[in-house]
Amino acid sequence: MTRDTISLTTLARFGFVGLSSVRAQLDELARETGIAIEQALPAFSVAADPDTALASAIALVRRAPEEVARYLRDPESARRVLRVIGASDGIAEFFLRQPEQLDALSAPVTRLPSAAELRTDLLASVGAVDGFADVVEEAAWTALRLRYRRRLVQLASFDLEQSDPVDGFDAVAAAISDLAAAALEASLAVARRQSAGTGPGRFPEAEVRATRLAIIGMGKAGARELNYVSDVDVIYVAEGDDTAGVTSGRAVDIATRLAMLTMRGIQDPALEPGLWEVDPNLRPEGKDGALVRTLESHIAYYDRWAKGWEFQALLKARPLAGDEELGERYVNALAPKVWSSASRENFVESVQRMRERVTDNIPDDEVHYQLKLGPGGLRDVEFTVQLLQLVHGQTDDRVRQRATLPALAALAAQGYIGREESAAFSRDYRTLRLMEHRLQLRHLHRTHLMPRDEGDVRVLARATGLATGAVQLLELWNAIKHRVRGLHERLFYRPLLSAVAATSNEDARLTGEAGLTNAQAEARLAAIGFRDPRGALAHIAALTGGVSRRATIQRHLLPVMLQWFADGADPDYGLLTFRRLSEDLGSTHWYLRMLRDSTGAAERLTRVLSGSRFAGELLGRIPESVAWLESEDDLRPRSAELLREETRAILGRHESAENAASALRAARRREVLRLAFSGILGFASIDELAQGLTAITENVIAGVLEAVRASRADQDQYEFAVIGMGRFGGRELGFGSDADVMYVFRSHGDDQEAAHRSALAVVSELNRLTDDNRLPLDLDIGLRPEGKNGTPVRSLESYRAYYQRWSLTWEAQALLRARGVAGDAALLQDFERVADEVRYPSRIEEQAVREVKRIKARVENERLPQGADPKRHLKLGRGSLSDVEWFVQLIQLQHAAAVPALRTTSTLGALAVASDHRFVEPDDAAKLRDAWVFASRARSAMTLWTNKTADVLPSDRVQLDGVARLLEYPPGSASKLEEDYLAVTRRARAVFERAFYGLPERPAPTG
Repeated sequence: MTRDTISLTTLARFGFVGLSSVRAQLDELARETGIAIEQALPAFSVAADPDTALASAIALVRRAPEEVARYLRDPESARRVLRVIGASDGIAEFFLRQPEQLDALSAPVTRLPSAAELRTDLLASVGAVDGFADVVEEAAWTALRLRYRRRLVQLASFDLEQSDPVDGFDAVAAAISDLAAAALEASLAVARRQSAGTGPGRFPEAEVRATRLAIIGMGKAGARELNYVSDVDVIYVAEGDDTAGVTSGRAVDIATRLAMLTMRGIQDPALEPGLWEVDPNLRPEGKDGALVRTLESHIAYYDRWAKGWEFQALLKARPLAGDEELGERYVNALAPKVWSSASRENFVESVQRMRERVTDNIPDDEVHYQLKLGPGGLRDVEFTVQLLQLVHGQTDDRVRQRATLPALAALAAQGYIGREESAAFSRDYRTLRLMEHRLQLRHLHRTHLMPRDEGDVRVLARATGLATGAVQLLELWNAIKHRVRGLHERLFYRPLLSAVAATSNEDARLTGEAGLTNAQAEARLAAIGFRDPRGALAHIAALTGGVSRRATIQRHLLPVMLQWFADGADPDYGLLTFRRLSEDLGSTHWYLRMLRDSTGAAERLTRVLSGSRFAGELLGRIPESVAWLESEDDLRPRSAELLREETRAILGRHESAENAASALRAARRREVLRLAFSGILGFASIDELAQGLTAITENVIAGVLEAVRASRADQDQYEFAVIGMGRFGGRELGFGSDADVMYVFRSHGDDQEAAHRSALAVVSELNRLTDDNRLPLDLDIGLRPEGKNGTPVRSLESYRAYYQRWSLTWEAQALLRARGVAGDAALLQDFERVADEVRYPSRIEEQAVREVKRIKARVENERLPQGADPKRHLKLGRGSLSDVEWFVQLIQLQHAAAVPALRTTSTLGALAVASDHRFVEPDDAAKLRDAWVFASRARSAMTLWTNKTADVLPSDRVQLDGVARLLEYPPGSASKLEEDYLAVTRRARAVFERAFYGLPERPAPTG
């Protein structure tokens, strides 16, 4: 390749963009240095911006031709120089001001200097001896800044030549931070020299020497995470020496002068420009506070006045320069306050709001370009890590790290966040910091904004080595933002944080390595509500014993979860069931991570387990369903259509009725458990639960029936259908409800007996294949004609004949809630037509009305269990379900023929229509509705609480309180529930006696 063969395409391949001017510039460079163009070109290819590197090289050659040519003639040194000036026109400007400093790149930088090396070097630049510089102010500042920038050039050279700059970011940031600390130390030495002597603003040298001043690094300076150009946040601490006659007040005066001069040496205008801004505004009272305070004054302020964010700011504090021993005393004195700050009221919420305010204050036109402050930016990572540190660091000193990345590693090592999340956060944080680094390096000024110009983005892509072009870098950045924001929102807003922050040390020690004695732990568990503290302690030991990661995470979770269990009605059962569940699922990758990280899953689980034996036992059969607790959508009832789709899929997969029925029973258990979760956690109303339970029952009956029919060779010889009765027909099922049904068939031929035998076989198989000892399903046929003496299944014609000749009023009443639920559609429709003729008579005789009332009175007297309190029986008691349903059904028998809207199987639906038509006064209807809903809710709650079906409101206060909690009463509400139930049913009974029996209104009780 010669000059004449270098085409524009060749120049573009080496990275040049401004091709029209590059050839002339290369000619000038060759002419001034004597370097052949073909020899120089490869060195430009390593530059982030070859065009800038070429322009800067020509400017340098014009400024110092011999000196610059010497470095460009050697291929290796040429690559180093062009790599640096091609990534940083700020450094190129430094070389233009000080071309002799090019020798900083005369040799490769193979390692980063130590903090001690940098401190010694910068102190030497100002001739510091025993803490005092021997160079006058202006010259000292120039010398210090030249030495600083020389070292920065070498750090940049090392940084730019790394094979993996993302992995190497930590070490480079630490070296820049050490360089900044060394600059402050050297500037302080100059300040001491300028402060000692006579005249305005000067003090006797002995007093200056006796004044101890510590410069505390805050933020990124304290954490050794500085960028190329960062503000350096500092706090100043002073101490006098009474033996030398320097009182605290005098020391503060002297130290204030030293602090001001130190900052001036770093940032004030001079022959060599300032380095960066020294920012002391994180000090007590901010800009309005004293620049320098004594240690005692600092402690007093943080004891009395400091806000939560000020403790968060102190998280990274470390001695940066000046008196190291005083600095360490400052850090050690304030550390306990930092690590106890999370226990302040609403601490977590205040940190969350502060992060949101940072985002809200970004100018609208910058939000999407912010690497640091915007959503998915550096602050999302930093705030997340700091909040997790402050919360968990209260009891675990292993996470008390200053720097973000070591803190993130410690949080993952101790199980406070997942290892995958930690790895993703770490890599993305390093990548974002690298991009920020390279942006600041380019012009050596502070910026956190992604460039908007495509060319500038392309330069950044080359400078970082993260992408081949602008488009690829932007795609990478957007993916990182999305990932970081998602992790931030999941971890930063996890509900466990507030709960952990508020957990007492005593509770935390229940599972800690330095825990309480058994007697102390048992006493604590008893105090917070466990009835069997010894058993609870055994469960805790089983969950947290050992050194596995699972045990570690359980040790973090349990202090909070124990309190949540204790807030439930049965904490002992809740903890026992949690142990069983954890033994089943603890080895899965998602279970403990979900409880730790997801929004509300852990608290929801404790509410379910400590509030419902029904759910706890069923959850033990389906442990993987705990995953639903992570999502509100998964906790809502599934639609009937979704259930039917699943049933169709099951029937399509299984050829045998046995296998299909087994899968359908499992689906029923799963969906009933989902509804139990919904009911316990308040995600579904009583009506939604009833509709959901009814749909689930219909679905399993329909699916098993279809599987049974499909397995029989005679299925085409007859039709078969299932009729829902009672609460099932009314779509009013509760937990533990039987499914009242009747069966009907219709023969397609003349052999009625054969069809009847086939229908009986179907009924037998339907009962067998729906039977589930894990979650019983009782298909109750007690409401069929002739009751227990009647045949299990009749033909449609048999039903028609029976109802026309023999049916009693109660059977017509029973048909009011008859509804086809499964089987052949035509048969279902025809049966309902037969039922309509019976249940909606054009006229009902007064004798029949009296018969309904007589039977109701007989039911009250004879069917109520012996010894049962009629005031507490939820089904047959006074003012309870039976009263409301009989009242509504009598209205339907009397008026449904004339009012079609009354032809509904729903009790509450019919009651609403009756109220609209003034068959019952609206106020009376409201009292009846309240009683029916209350009794229905209480009946389901009793099943959920005890895992047994019962109809009598318990008298035992513990049991009654458990039911009350499921009905959303606060703890200790047994008596309140009892009072409310008795009051609502008393009002309903008064309506019933007056409107159903025609009895006069009884006076309200007095006293």
